[in-house]
Amino acid sequence: MCKLNGTLTHFANPVANSENLYSDTQRDVISVAKASEAIADIKTWPAYSVTPLHSLTAMAKDAGLGAIWYKDESQRFGLKSFKALGGAYAVACQLQKVLEQRLGERPTIADLLNGSLKDEVAEIVVSCATDGNHGRSVAWGAQMFGCGCVIYIHRDVSEGRKKAMEAFGAEVIRITGNYDESVRQADSDAKANGRIIVSDTSYEGYMEVPKDVALGYTVMLSEIVEQLNDDIPTHVFVQGGVGGLASAVAGYFWDLWGERRPRFIIVEPEQANCLQMSAKAGEPVVVDGDLETLMAGLACGEVSALGWQILSNGADDFMTLSEEAVAETMRLLAKGYGSDPAIEAGESAVPGLAAAVIARKQEPFAEALNLDALSKVLVIGTEGATDPELYQQLVS
Repeated sequence: MCKLNGTLTHFANPVANSENLYSDTQRDVISVAKASEAIADIKTWPAYSVTPLHSLTAMAKDAGLGAIWYKDESQRFGLKSFKALGGAYAVACQLQKVLEQRLGERPTIADLLNGSLKDEVAEIVVSCATDGNHGRSVAWGAQMFGCGCVIYIHRDVSEGRKKAMEAFGAEVIRITGNYDESVRQADSDAKANGRIIVSDTSYEGYMEVPKDVALGYTVMLSEIVEQLNDDIPTHVFVQGGVGGLASAVAGYFWDLWGERRPRFIIVEPEQANCLQMSAKAGEPVVVDGDLETLMAGLACGEVSALGWQILSNGADDFMTLSEEAVAETMRLLAKGYGSDPAIEAGESAVPGLAAAVIARKQEPFAEALNLDALSKVLVIGTEGATDPELYQQLVS
């Protein structure tokens, strides 16, 4: 019997779009058509390869579900996170934009990669705030294309994640505040020093770059669609954070599948549930405090403005997951459950899977989410061991 320890809270979105009408405003943030260029570009990057979609047959059977599909991003581009796609793609888009203004012609991705614009690119500096994975992607993209990079991290980001960004040549600045304060500091310093902010969260006056980040993520989503081979999940459980990934997943599948789209459930830590609180309030709200959670990549207190344009009525349910379920789920995956493959999954990779399994076993949640033996659940394993030392502590 697949049983995980952990507690959940659930809030059903009262304004979920039952008519499944994906608006033009939402389509301007993410769409299948807009994603096509990003998908084509990223597939030309060195070392691009499709990541696995595992069918966790044994776990699904014991959990009482029809299927569990786990998209495994633990090895994406060697950065061990889906965010390798978004941050680096947005860096490329910003370099193309700046160089077009300076040179009068928009360079291609091939132009950036072959070094023909090396001197011009070297004059440009990109910057962002991060919990770890997005900053690593931005730093890697900056190194790949040849521009400068300054990354801001908050007090709770591990030293291992800091060193990983520095290994790509980034200057990493640690502040004493939380994630949202690091976002503000990065933005302020970028304006003072002429840097280009490449953030995965949007806020007033900063909307376009996060669209490019989200478009980068669609490479992963297009892979999933191909790997499903015409099957469509009944449920998607996805991690929250600021809402960037969640809105990309919800928007892409909504635009692609329309009225056949899955039920979409967002999962957050108990102490950093800004999306759930915003849904309850009917508008974006800020969750203050330390936002302390083992799920470091989800320790966010402010909703992405762009993400909320899709999630406000595109998410069907908002859930929180307690901390004790995280390490236990990581261990189950690490050793392989029954006949299922062993999977390297970091702390922020497992909340969706854990919530689905726990919810199925507790009748009030199963009934509220319409989870039963026929349900086909898709979860996204967003990261591997991005902090190897912490990962080993948790799985052993």
